[in-house]
Amino acid sequence: MDDSDSRMMMTRRSLLQAATGASAFLATPATAFAAASAGFDAWRDGFEAKARARGISDQTYRSVMGRIEPDMSVFAKMRKQPEFHEQIWQYINRRVSDWRLIAGKEALRKHQSLFARIEKDFGVERGTLLALWGVESAYGDPLVQQNHMRPVFPSLAALAWREPRRRAYWETELINALKIVQRGWSTPAEMRGSWAGAMGHTQWMPEVWLNVGFDYDGDGRVSPFGKPDDALGSTARYLVKRGKYHRNEHCYAAWASAGVTRADGRPFPHPNATAKLWTPVQGGPSFLLGPNFYSVRSYNPSMNYALAICHLGDRILGAGPFIQPFPGSERALTLAEVQEVQTRLTKAGFDTGGTDGRVGNDTMKAVKDFQQKVGLPTDGYAGLKVLARLRGG
Repeated sequence: MDDSDSRMMMTRRSLLQAATGASAFLATPATAFAAASAGFDAWRDGFEAKARARGISDQTYRSVMGRIEPDMSVFAKMRKQPEFHEQIWQYINRRVSDWRLIAGKEALRKHQSLFARIEKDFGVERGTLLALWGVESAYGDPLVQQNHMRPVFPSLAALAWREPRRRAYWETELINALKIVQRGWSTPAEMRGSWAGAMGHTQWMPEVWLNVGFDYDGDGRVSPFGKPDDALGSTARYLVKRGKYHRNEHCYAAWASAGVTRADGRPFPHPNATAKLWTPVQGGPSFLLGPNFYSVRSYNPSMNYALAICHLGDRILGAGPFIQPFPGSERALTLAEVQEVQTRLTKAGFDTGGTDGRVGNDTMKAVKDFQQKVGLPTDGYAGLKVLARLRGG
């Protein structure tokens, strides 16, 4: 994942305010503290029977859940996502970044034999998997795991306890996570992920880990952490089983006999494949979407996400930018230019969270604050206009 934010567990005082709402301020701190604690403790004691009915042993439940405190900050993450109003070209530029292209080519070089094996076993081409890996965890960068992931059990416990709209879903995912521990596949300490409980190289939810994940490296356990073999092999399996991925087909296909041609003039790789025409923005590029585009979309139900993944995969493998640009778009900044933006913002007092050339929420917030200060449109996009203004232009 490329977004960064504070992952600190909330204190009992913060839990009190989040869990009891405005009514907490009408009670004494000691009374409200006891009520919040008792509410979660009572839920946890009652939930043990549900877990036991789903095959969780008393030993597993008590060892994982016995002293756990809910991470109530998940509700802020769920309902108050940072508001960056990205246009589609900005969304794609930020994900198909110079940093991801460079790092993706290096990841392919390092794991060439693994991707060849996956292509042989599943027919999922390497570009798609590389792009998914790059967007979901920056190619398994340990700093992402260390700095931007949180323990999943406190998160899932909070959601199972206090999220009424999808409580059954969160309860099931909490039980799935307990099953993973019970099988000996992982430990609560290792199981760190997003606020929603997605983990590892390609961000598996516990249900995916249990039901799609498999031991692709032959070490006796299934894991989305550590070596990328299990994660990437199982993600290919996911795209085939749940996304209905077509072996050896590209995301873009077409009806050549209908007179449709590619913008670069090259022939379509599978001219007989079915495809749907999609023009995201009038006046911009049009795409003929084959079944594998929707396979990628099954991983994240966003058309923009699927387009960014397919395009990033193509670019890593040597393709160029879109020939027909989006209206009003800019070229993406180079790695050096992004680092310059981050360096100049930091010197100006806007914290970007680092100067590594990766644009996450910290950098976007810094850009947005800078834009607001100098009177630029406040979209949070680190582009050519922001760089020119930072240079004094």
